Amino acid sequence: MSTIAFSNDKSPSQSLGYAAGTITVLIWATWFLATRHSAATSLGPIDIGLIRFGIPALALSPVWLRIGLLPKGLPLHLLAIMVAGCGAIFFLVTTLAIHSTPAASSGILLGGSMPLATALIGILLFRERPDVTRIAGLLAIVGGVLILLARSLADASLPWTSFVLLPAGAVLWASYTHAFRRSGLTAIQASALIAVWSFLIMAVLALVFGISLPQAPLPEIGLQVLSQGVLSGLVAMVAYGTAVRTLGGTQAAAFTALTPVLATLGGGFLLGETVGTAEISAAVITGIGVALSTGIAARRH
Repeated sequence: MSTIAFSNDKSPSQSLGYAAGTITVLIWATWFLATRHSAATSLGPIDIGLIRFGIPALALSPVWLRIGLLPKGLPLHLLAIMVAGCGAIFFLVTTLAIHSTPAASSGILLGGSMPLATALIGILLFRERPDVTRIAGLLAIVGGVLILLARSLADASLPWTSFVLLPAGAVLWASYTHAFRRSGLTAIQASALIAVWSFLIMAVLALVFGISLPQAPLPEIGLQVLSQGVLSGLVAMVAYGTAVRTLGGTQAAAFTALTPVLATLGGGFLLGETVGTAEISAAVITGIGVALSTGIAARRH
């Protein structure tokens, strides 16, 4: 094992952070759709998890081989939080929920909850003080989630597990965001460690419970390889890490709430899911909340 070269560099520019956040959201929208689509195939969460983490673990193998699986200078609890927060545990919890939740609703419950959970952790644990604009944005995000909740309770269209597992996934991701920011790792280093450790966890689960990958049609495997492995598991992970490094954890996480808007549109147009006034309203309000809570509209001094 070698020692990590910790990075304390200042942001090269906010533009880089905004671009990285935008790339992350666009990819995550396709992740929601691909994961939702996989519920109708023979691929289970373990199968998809092997793809999701196996590809980036292989692509980034020079990185984790160089720094080691347990890099010197990196506290074990931060590594554990990162692996759980956006790795294997996060993936299994959210995939289980998304399989039984329409893309529009899962996008709002998960993507909308992520920036809220990140902001609350920052305020309660790290004494962060968001300005009035960001507070207004977070309240708008809460409003979007409440609209969906009210609609769901009115017609009992969503299972109660959706309102437990998806916000729990948001808390996991928020924990990862803060842990990564304080780890000293670069975005690529963190992505490599999370991928290899998560793949090892998935491999153990595959040995215990078995897999159905060999029986799955090649086009379905190809779709998951592109969406889960290459885009979500590799590109989005590095992009989000870059956004956290350049913008800060709370502002970077705020971009994730744009996901509901894209997931709602994609669920309606690509998966044929019913998208009503409540879903559209919740997605729009959540999107406005993101624009405010990222700090783009904040007054500069």
